[in-house]
Amino acid sequence: MNILIVGLGSMGRRRARLLRGLAPDTKISGVDLSPERRETAREAGVEPFETLDAALAAKRFDAAFVCTAPLTHASILAQLLGAAVPSFTELNLVPDGYDELMAKAREQGVPLFLSSTMLYRAETQYIKRRVAEFGKPVNYIYHIGQYLPDWHPWENYRNFFVGDRRTGGVREIFGIDLPWLIDAFGPVTRVHAEKDKISGLEIGYDDSVFVMLRHENGTKGVVCADVVSPKAVRNFECFGEGLHLFWEGNPKALFEYDAEKKEKAFVNTYASFEHDARYSDNIVENAYVDEIANFLGVLRGDEQPRWSFEKDKAALAVIDAIEGA
Repeated sequence: MNILIVGLGSMGRRRARLLRGLAPDTKISGVDLSPERRETAREAGVEPFETLDAALAAKRFDAAFVCTAPLTHASILAQLLGAAVPSFTELNLVPDGYDELMAKAREQGVPLFLSSTMLYRAETQYIKRRVAEFGKPVNYIYHIGQYLPDWHPWENYRNFFVGDRRTGGVREIFGIDLPWLIDAFGPVTRVHAEKDKISGLEIGYDDSVFVMLRHENGTKGVVCADVVSPKAVRNFECFGEGLHLFWEGNPKALFEYDAEKKEKAFVNTYASFEHDARYSDNIVENAYVDEIANFLGVLRGDEQPRWSFEKDKAALAVIDAIEGA
């Protein structure tokens, strides 16, 4: 299998590494404008190209991963789909070209797969399952925060996409977490937001946002998203009469309250998990592996993707409502 990775930054390199673990015989090529990144890729066994045009002219690809900045995705995907290449894309954060891309994918008869890694976390799937089994009203409170300069310690936050208002850090938090909340609790029907800027960060958007979400089934959720928390935090609590769940964002921190024992009981959702030490402890590799495996299953024709452009279009409309509130 020949795979093309467009964008050889941190995420592109991660996708290449994990893909090799899943399918060791895969031949990987990569596209990046940076000579340094191309040379690093070559040393890792990835055949580098400077442009997408050059890569598509050189060989036929069975699939492609788009791992560039979000605002570049639409044009890259249009070119890949025009060449009938099944495509996996990282978070888009904006709905640019969605209708046209979905139409082109249908016309060419190739998959168009959208990353939503939190849907592959064992913890979020456990929460979804327990809420469904519980079957009675619940509410949740969720705080996700991390200091923006710590997101990519190897580069200045002004120099990658979180510095752009359209794809800012708070919007990315919602882009990452809203899909699993919708998956677990259902469509969002009402939004109320309070937001402001409380830091000295050089960004053109609010750095702290508190949102009340009302879901179609009656669930109320409070989501606090910020890019100012000195310690990376992901604190989730879901409660109803007879159910109380707690999650602090990593596989060692999912608990369910045992009313008989009057204590929190650890819920083990992973036999084992892999963590990249460069990132916060709430980022585990298993979900990225499972997501790629799902894409490979879609390519084989024996699996369905967990997320889609249609669902993401609705989620992005909610994020737009939060920003416009």
